[in-house]
Amino acid sequence: MTAAAEQGRLAGPLSMSVANLCHRLQSQVSPRTAAGFAEVLRRLGAPLQVAVAGRIKSGKSTLVNALIGRRVAPTDVGECTRLVTRFQYGTVDRVEVVFTDGRKQVLPFAADGSIPAELGVDITEVSHLEAYLTNAVLQGMTVIDTPGLGSLDAASVSRTELLLGAAKQSGADEDSTELDDTSRNAVAGAEAVLYVVTQGVRADDQQALAAFTAATASREAGPVNAIAVLNKADTIVAESVAGSDGDVWKAATMLAEKQASTLKPRVADVLPVIGLMAESAESGGFTSADAEALRQLSALDEDILETMLISADIFTSWECDVPSGVRLRLLEKLDLFGVRCAVEAIRAEPAITAGALRRTLLDASGLDAVRQRLAIVFAARADGIKAAAALASVTALAHASGDAGERQRVHDAIEVLLAKPEAHALRLLEALTLVASGAVDMPEDLSEEVLRVGSNADIGAQLGLPGAARPELAAHALERAGWWRSFASFGATPAQSRVAHVVHRAYFLIWQQIRE
Repeated sequence: MTAAAEQGRLAGPLSMSVANLCHRLQSQVSPRTAAGFAEVLRRLGAPLQVAVAGRIKSGKSTLVNALIGRRVAPTDVGECTRLVTRFQYGTVDRVEVVFTDGRKQVLPFAADGSIPAELGVDITEVSHLEAYLTNAVLQGMTVIDTPGLGSLDAASVSRTELLLGAAKQSGADEDSTELDDTSRNAVAGAEAVLYVVTQGVRADDQQALAAFTAATASREAGPVNAIAVLNKADTIVAESVAGSDGDVWKAATMLAEKQASTLKPRVADVLPVIGLMAESAESGGFTSADAEALRQLSALDEDILETMLISADIFTSWECDVPSGVRLRLLEKLDLFGVRCAVEAIRAEPAITAGALRRTLLDASGLDAVRQRLAIVFAARADGIKAAAALASVTALAHASGDAGERQRVHDAIEVLLAKPEAHALRLLEALTLVASGAVDMPEDLSEEVLRVGSNADIGAQLGLPGAARPELAAHALERAGWWRSFASFGATPAQSRVAHVVHRAYFLIWQQIRE
């Protein structure tokens, strides 16, 4: 690939700088480390890889389908739900079974367009699945569906933990030109994570987030590369959340905020979403026949319908003109909350079309807010996330080589890169990760300031002064730059001082940007 072609595929200037570093170092390291650098280069040129992870039955695959806009990931328990599946862009739809020995076998999609629930192969010999789809959303982001953490299936859990960077493997023969397991793991993990929780955040949710790494164990989940969603928001009993006024969505929003305080700083945010409703509305599952059935239900006496909506059993068994099987299908697509939402929309606008009703359901699902947050946290920062992950991989590869001279050459090259003004964003990401992971202990107010400066793209948000005028922003940035410089020199521990110098520089660069 020519340099121009490679540059066109990279996420931005930081990724290009790391790519140039890899090119320069390849002739100065062992063949095996050079092979690892080649894999880093390949990853740098690929879309950002986002793992959708969470506990078993948290609705991960349903959310994956909603994000992709196609019901392709199997949601019922089967062989496929025990495997890691990578959904990436391709010019022809196909699914490949990748075996642990490197073999690949192409499989046809099932009749409904999804990955077959049963693969017809020995699953113990399968590494993962690669699904190539023509869906445009995958041109900018590879979505990785993972088996549920907390599953009783130890093999499924280990596959997920390996992807999330929790597993460490022993090295291979030093003379081999093939990547050893440690080196392979250094470049195999996802670069960002969308973590799915339900009503209760459990200890293993936090452990899984703590174990997540972008590309190697040196980079943990943090507000730069991880967000969480509170799925199945419609199942929350509003009355159980004080201050919700009986409103389910308000209760879900309040619970998500509470969970955010539990999971931060591992995640940038926790957003409520109704994955089932989003999947049905976005992937073509909601049809004009469904809209017509809902229209018939909306014509029922209000008290009768209110009684039917008390529970799924009452809804499907009640005697009415809409056949029980049709009502069961509506539940499978929308659940009771979605049915109520659709009926209210029809009663408010009797002439509403099936398409407009679908959009109403999509709006009510919370999927748009998740997509917007993905764009802010992941897409807009893909260059920094990928470059930082690649540097972590390069460091891990050099360390795995066992050659002290090689490690020093790589270390020196990285230090030269990070000393450049344009690479300060990487320094800030590093400082943010150190503080978010607890590797550097900072007073709570200073930790929050580091997270704010490093986690936001908007200058007003970075400075904690949204909507402020430019002179006020400039004065505040300069004042905080001076404070952090003083703290770095006189009040900080050596580890805190490293972070403080980076934050000082960040404020100074913000001040320069405002004055331009």
